[in-house]
Amino acid sequence: MAFENFTVEDIATRAATIHTLRKGAGPPLLLLHGYPQTHFIWHKIADRLSEQYMVVLTDLRGYGDSSKPEGGARHVNYSFRAIAQDQVEVMRHLGHKTFFVASHDRGARTAHRMCLDHPQVVRKVCFMDIAPTLRMYGDTSKEFATKYMWWFFLIQKAPLPEHMIGADAAFFLEKHFELQSGTSGALKDEALKEYNRCFCTPEAIHASCEDYRASADIDLEMDEEDEKAGRKIECPVLALWGEKGALGKLWDVLEVWRQHARAPVQGRALNSATTQRKSSRKKCCRNCCDSLRIEEEQ
Repeated sequence: MAFENFTVEDIATRAATIHTLRKGAGPPLLLLHGYPQTHFIWHKIADRLSEQYMVVLTDLRGYGDSSKPEGGARHVNYSFRAIAQDQVEVMRHLGHKTFFVASHDRGARTAHRMCLDHPQVVRKVCFMDIAPTLRMYGDTSKEFATKYMWWFFLIQKAPLPEHMIGADAAFFLEKHFELQSGTSGALKDEALKEYNRCFCTPEAIHASCEDYRASADIDLEMDEEDEKAGRKIECPVLALWGEKGALGKLWDVLEVWRQHARAPVQGRALNSATTQRKSSRKKCCRNCCDSLRIEEEQ
């Protein structure tokens, strides 16, 4: 059974309620998931990580069993700033003033914003399968738009994407995972069942669309302000990505992150389409542990 012996708590922040699990007794490590998943994405490595860290897993606002507030003007309530604020408040509630972050996809974009807005709290960050949002939209090409079609589909005005996804949400979810993993059978039935439970509701579909709408609107404005002000990531960065995926083919991932960070950036491609295949999750776990341990010893 996944997450056995983890403590489960729904934590109220100023603007949301965040579903949270935790286990362990070491340095605090916050794990952040991507689209269209939940904390369940970490189910095969969370126990192992908890042997060395106090592991905290959350569902981002709008996802899983966390609350799904209204989007607000320009979808501001689903900006990465708002989502990152939730996570900082959760960790503060649990007594963690500083912590490590390992993050994938939308969670990694949340972590990027957290590093900029709350540089004093993030000790070290691991980004999986992303380059900075502003850079990716700015470098839009036919190949990028094809490989990342949901970046352009989900941002369309409501209720178009919500209606189209909701017509057969389970089909949409299944095909999304097939496109992402590139490997038949990579996603186990237990995980798919949980993602179906959490995603296939009108509220969850709309909230996830609001997430993407914010990233193509107010988030870009915030990113441009940071760029003009010269704000960069102050903590060490570990970047991981799937060797067979589009990210590493379209960008020099490490060089891009070095342009956005003052601290050292290290990382590598893993032999998969994304970092969420089973074999790559094990490598991610090992890479995260090794990298964080190096930082602790410095």
